[in-house]
Amino acid sequence: MKRLRPWLRIGLGAAVLLPVGAWAWTSLPIGSDDVLTLPPVDRLVVDKSERTLQAWSNGQLVHTFTEIQLGDAPEGHKQFEGDERTPEGRYTIDYRNPQSAYHLSLHISYPDAAAVAAARAVGRSPGGAIFIHGQPNALPFGRVPGDWTDGCIALANQEIEALWDAVPDGTEIEILP
Repeated sequence: MKRLRPWLRIGLGAAVLLPVGAWAWTSLPIGSDDVLTLPPVDRLVVDKSERTLQAWSNGQLVHTFTEIQLGDAPEGHKQFEGDERTPEGRYTIDYRNPQSAYHLSLHISYPDAAAVAAARAVGRSPGGAIFIHGQPNALPFGRVPGDWTDGCIALANQEIEALWDAVPDGTEIEILP
Protein backbone atom coordinates (compact mmCIF):
# COMPACT_ATOMS: atom_id res chain seq x y z
CA MET A 1 0.00 0.00 0.00
CA LYS A 2 1.06 3.59 -0.25
CA ARG A 3 2.13 6.39 1.99
CA LEU A 4 0.35 9.69 1.34
CA ARG A 5 2.13 11.92 -1.12
CA PRO A 6 3.28 15.42 -0.12
CA TRP A 7 0.42 17.05 -2.06
CA LEU A 8 -2.15 15.46 0.23
CA ARG A 9 -2.17 16.99 3.68
CA ILE A 10 -4.61 16.41 6.49
CA GLY A 11 -5.64 19.32 8.64
CA LEU A 12 -8.52 19.99 11.01
CA GLY A 13 -10.20 16.72 10.07
CA ALA A 14 -10.51 17.54 6.36
CA ALA A 15 -8.38 16.69 3.37
CA VAL A 16 -6.88 19.59 1.50
CA LEU A 17 -5.32 19.03 -1.90
CA LEU A 18 -2.24 21.08 -2.62
CA PRO A 19 -1.31 21.06 -6.33
CA VAL A 20 2.26 20.28 -7.36
CA GLY A 21 3.45 21.46 -10.75
CA ALA A 22 0.93 20.79 -13.51
CA TRP A 23 -0.78 17.96 -11.60
CA ALA A 24 -4.52 17.93 -11.42
CA TRP A 25 -6.91 15.45 -9.95
CA THR A 26 -10.01 14.07 -11.51
CA SER A 27 -13.39 13.34 -10.07
CA LEU A 28 -16.65 11.65 -10.82
CA PRO A 29 -19.64 13.96 -10.91
CA ILE A 30 -20.69 14.91 -7.39
CA GLY A 31 -23.94 13.22 -6.52
CA SER A 32 -23.54 10.65 -9.28
CA ASP A 33 -26.01 7.83 -8.72
CA ASP A 34 -24.33 5.54 -11.22
CA VAL A 35 -23.67 2.18 -9.60
CA LEU A 36 -21.73 -0.47 -11.46
CA THR A 37 -23.07 -3.98 -10.85
CA LEU A 38 -21.16 -6.99 -12.14
CA PRO A 39 -22.08 -10.67 -12.28
CA PRO A 40 -19.86 -13.06 -10.28
CA VAL A 41 -16.32 -12.65 -11.65
CA ASP A 42 -14.02 -15.67 -11.94
CA ARG A 43 -11.02 -14.11 -13.72
CA LEU A 44 -9.28 -10.74 -13.79
CA VAL A 45 -6.77 -9.64 -16.44
CA VAL A 46 -4.65 -6.53 -15.91
CA ASP A 47 -2.80 -5.05 -18.89
CA LYS A 48 -0.27 -2.63 -17.42
CA SER A 49 0.70 -1.10 -20.77
CA GLU A 50 -2.95 -0.46 -21.71
CA ARG A 51 -3.90 0.61 -18.17
CA THR A 52 -6.89 -1.73 -18.13
CA LEU A 53 -8.38 -4.33 -15.81
CA GLN A 54 -10.80 -6.78 -17.40
CA ALA A 55 -13.40 -8.69 -15.39
CA TRP A 56 -14.44 -12.07 -16.83
CA SER A 57 -17.34 -14.34 -15.92
CA ASN A 58 -17.79 -17.83 -17.35
CA GLY A 59 -15.45 -17.08 -20.26
CA GLN A 60 -17.20 -13.80 -21.14
CA LEU A 61 -15.71 -10.33 -20.74
CA VAL A 62 -18.20 -8.47 -18.54
CA HIS A 63 -16.42 -5.16 -17.92
CA THR A 64 -13.18 -3.32 -18.68
CA PHE A 65 -11.92 -0.78 -16.16
CA THR A 66 -9.77 1.87 -17.82
CA GLU A 67 -7.23 4.34 -16.51
CA ILE A 68 -6.10 2.03 -13.73
CA GLN A 69 -3.25 3.38 -11.65
CA LEU A 70 -0.09 1.41 -10.93
CA GLY A 71 3.14 1.73 -8.98
CA ASP A 72 5.32 4.81 -9.39
CA ALA A 73 7.67 2.75 -11.60
CA PRO A 74 5.10 0.88 -13.69
CA GLU A 75 7.36 -0.73 -16.30
CA GLY A 76 8.79 -4.15 -15.57
CA HIS A 77 8.04 -6.92 -13.09
CA LYS A 78 8.27 -6.28 -9.36
CA GLN A 79 11.58 -7.63 -8.11
CA PHE A 80 12.19 -6.13 -4.66
CA GLU A 81 10.42 -4.40 -1.85
CA GLY A 82 10.44 -0.67 -2.50
CA ASP A 83 10.94 -0.80 -6.28
CA GLU A 84 7.41 0.61 -6.73
CA ARG A 85 6.65 -1.81 -9.56
CA THR A 86 3.44 -3.74 -10.01
CA PRO A 87 4.14 -7.48 -10.31
CA GLU A 88 3.47 -9.43 -13.50
CA GLY A 89 2.30 -13.02 -13.74
CA ARG A 90 -0.53 -15.26 -12.54
CA TYR A 91 -1.81 -14.92 -8.99
CA THR A 92 -5.06 -15.18 -7.06
CA ILE A 93 -7.14 -12.81 -4.99
CA ASP A 94 -6.55 -14.46 -1.64
CA TYR A 95 -8.18 -12.14 0.89
CA ARG A 96 -9.87 -8.77 1.25
CA ASN A 97 -9.48 -5.83 3.62
CA PRO A 98 -12.65 -3.87 4.43
CA GLN A 99 -10.64 -1.58 6.76
CA SER A 100 -8.17 -0.53 4.07
CA ALA A 101 -6.61 2.94 4.07
CA TYR A 102 -7.63 2.96 0.39
CA HIS A 103 -11.42 2.53 0.57
CA LEU A 104 -11.56 -1.26 0.04
CA SER A 105 -8.83 -3.64 -1.06
CA LEU A 106 -8.44 -7.09 -2.59
CA HIS A 107 -5.09 -8.77 -1.88
CA ILE A 108 -3.09 -10.29 -4.75
CA SER A 109 -1.12 -13.42 -3.77
CA TYR A 110 2.27 -11.92 -4.69
CA PRO A 111 5.01 -12.93 -3.93
CA ASP A 112 5.02 -16.46 -5.27
CA ALA A 113 7.83 -18.92 -4.54
CA ALA A 114 9.83 -17.82 -7.61
CA ALA A 115 9.75 -14.14 -6.56
CA VAL A 116 10.82 -15.02 -3.02
CA ALA A 117 13.72 -17.16 -4.29
CA ALA A 118 14.91 -14.54 -6.79
CA ALA A 119 14.91 -11.78 -4.20
CA ARG A 120 16.56 -13.88 -1.50
CA ALA A 121 19.28 -14.93 -3.95
CA VAL A 122 20.51 -11.32 -3.91
CA GLY A 123 19.78 -10.67 -0.24
CA ARG A 124 16.57 -8.67 -0.75
CA SER A 125 12.92 -8.97 0.18
CA PRO A 126 10.47 -9.47 -2.71
CA GLY A 127 7.98 -7.13 -1.07
CA GLY A 128 4.32 -7.87 -0.65
CA ALA A 129 1.08 -6.21 0.38
CA ILE A 130 0.04 -5.89 -3.27
CA PHE A 131 -3.65 -5.05 -3.60
CA ILE A 132 -6.31 -3.86 -5.99
CA HIS A 133 -7.73 -0.94 -4.05
CA GLY A 134 -9.60 2.35 -4.17
CA GLN A 135 -8.37 5.85 -3.53
CA PRO A 136 -6.92 7.12 -0.22
CA ASN A 137 -9.58 7.45 2.48
CA ALA A 138 -8.36 11.00 3.15
CA LEU A 139 -9.29 12.05 -0.40
CA PRO A 140 -12.77 13.57 -0.19
CA PHE A 141 -13.73 12.49 -3.73
CA GLY A 142 -12.16 11.86 -7.12
CA ARG A 143 -8.84 10.26 -7.94
CA VAL A 144 -5.22 10.90 -7.19
CA PRO A 145 -3.47 11.77 -10.49
CA GLY A 146 -1.12 9.42 -12.33
CA ASP A 147 0.65 6.34 -11.02
CA TRP A 148 1.07 6.67 -7.28
CA THR A 149 1.00 3.29 -5.53
CA ASP A 150 3.95 1.27 -4.24
CA GLY A 151 3.05 -1.52 -6.69
CA CYS A 152 -0.68 -1.91 -6.17
CA ILE A 153 -3.47 -1.39 -8.70
CA ALA A 154 -5.72 1.57 -7.87
CA LEU A 155 -9.24 2.19 -9.14
CA ALA A 156 -11.93 4.77 -8.45
CA ASN A 157 -13.87 3.98 -5.27
CA GLN A 158 -17.03 3.12 -7.20
CA GLU A 159 -15.02 0.66 -9.29
CA ILE A 160 -13.45 -1.16 -6.33
CA GLU A 161 -16.91 -1.38 -4.76
CA ALA A 162 -18.17 -3.22 -7.86
CA LEU A 163 -15.19 -5.60 -7.80
CA TRP A 164 -15.54 -6.12 -4.06
CA ASP A 165 -19.09 -7.37 -4.57
CA ALA A 166 -18.32 -9.54 -7.62
CA VAL A 167 -14.87 -11.06 -6.97
CA PRO A 168 -14.65 -13.92 -4.47
CA ASP A 169 -11.46 -14.98 -2.74
CA GLY A 170 -9.64 -17.50 -4.95
CA THR A 171 -10.30 -15.58 -8.18
CA GLU A 172 -7.49 -15.86 -10.72
CA ILE A 173 -5.70 -12.65 -11.71
CA GLU A 174 -3.23 -12.37 -14.56
CA ILE A 175 -1.07 -9.24 -14.74
CA LEU A 176 0.42 -8.60 -18.17
CA PRO A 177 3.36 -6.24 -18.91
